Formats: sequence, C-alpha cells, structure tokens
Amino acid sequence: MKAGANLYVGGGIILLIFLLAVFAPLIAPYDPVTSANLMYAEEPPGAQFWLGTDEQGRDIFSRIAYGARISLFIGLAVQVMNTAIGVSLGLSAGYIGGWWDEIVQGLTNLMLSIPTIVFALALMAILGPGLPSLLIALGMTDWAYSCRISRAQVLTQKSLNYVQSARTMGFGPLHVMFRELLPNISGPLIVVATMGVGSAIMAEASLSFLGLGVVPPNPSWGGMLSSAREQLMVAPWVAIFPGLALFAAVLGFNLLGDGLRDLLDPHGKGRK
Repeated sequence: MKAGANLYVGGGIILLIFLLAVFAPLIAPYDPVTSANLMYAEEPPGAQFWLGTDEQGRDIFSRIAYGARISLFIGLAVQVMNTAIGVSLGLSAGYIGGWWDEIVQGLTNLMLSIPTIVFALALMAILGPGLPSLLIALGMTDWAYSCRISRAQVLTQKSLNYVQSARTMGFGPLHVMFRELLPNISGPLIVVATMGVGSAIMAEASLSFLGLGVVPPNPSWGGMLSSAREQLMVAPWVAIFPGLALFAAVLGFNLLGDGLRDLLDPHGKGRK
C-alpha cells in the first residue's frame, strides 16, 4: 500500500507540474519577463494577481509557471547526462574489470567525497553563469551513484547463463553490456535516475539562488527566492510560493522514486 501511495502521490505531483510547464503560455495571465510594472510592486495575492507580485510588479504565478519549464528541462537533461556517464562507466568497469575497474572506482570515490554543489560551483566559476554552463556543470557532477549501482549489478549478473550464452555466440563486449546486461539491471537505475531529477532541480535552484544559474530576468525558482530575500518581512509571498513550488517538485520526484523502488523490488511486493 505504501509503494502504491508514494507512486500515485509522487506521480500526481509531477504530472501537475508538467502540465503547468507545458501549458504555461495558456495558463499564465502575464508575461513573466516583460510584464514588470512598479505600480503593482509587491501586491498581495488577490483576484488580479493570484499569488501576488514581486518587487518589480511581475506576476508571481506567471513566473512560477514558466520557471517550471526551466526546472523540469534542467532536471531531466542533467539526469540524462549523469545517467549516461555513470551507467557507461559502471557497465564497463564491472564487465571489463582489471585496471579499468580500479580507475573508475577511484574516480567514483573522488566524486562521492566532494559535495555535488561544491564541484558544480567550481565549474560554474570557470564556465560562467548561463543555461549551457549550468547543464555542463550539473551534468558532470552527480554520476557516481549510477556508476556504483550499475557496476555492482554487473558484477552479480555477468556470470549468469544469459551473459555466458551471448559471449559464446560471439557477441562483443558492447553488445553484451548494452543489449544483454543493461536491460536486466535497469530497475535500480530507474529509481536512482528518478530521484536524481529532484536533486538536479534543487542543485539548479541553489546555483540560481547564488547568482550562478539561470540569468535574470528569466524566471527561475531559485532566482526568485534569491531576489525575495529583502522582501521577506514586507512581502513574504514573494518567497513562499516559489519555495513551495520547489518543495513540491523535489518531493514529487522523491516519492515517485520511492514508489518505483518498492514496485521494482521483487522482495518488496508483499509489503503492506
């Protein structure tokens, strides 16, 4: 029951955010960038501005809706990059072994010893702010978990009959790794990738909060929180609603990943 509840609640939250992002041009009543009007600065939530306005008079709901596009795009794109790097390294290390396995394990341990946000900050300081730099920085910093899990799964699978049969039939290492092993170890990797999207969204918001992420005035939940710091006492809604949107997105992906983990775990299907 727990697995089903997490799966449905998490999936429902992500579906709502996805619909908000896709239909932002139809749902958002104002342009998130050009609608600034100081006459309406820091207006509280009401009939005209559903979630109020910020210090420049921009509609917060519209900026949250368009910010959902940026957050989902970055979260999904970054996780695709992280998964591709981690799985490729983990598959090859577990299957080939030897000196290559030692190098990959050393790199993995190094990455795990450095906080993701610290490494990303260092890369962003070199690359500069902006969306392309953000994708590169985050896409190269959080692949260690996928690598470690895929390597461990390969080590338990590569001696099984289906792998030995493929090798006996003359298939090369690439075929065995990506056509035989990968489909059979995909369950744990799907869970890690799902939860990783939420982590990537949080990392993007953190960098944008520090001024190294999405360049203003483009709407970003982290950037909105950063600009709201000075208005917390007089206009708390400027920070509350972007914060709730960020919380909901991260919670949704974590619940979805938790539900998928219980669903794909063959030993957990009998859990109540």
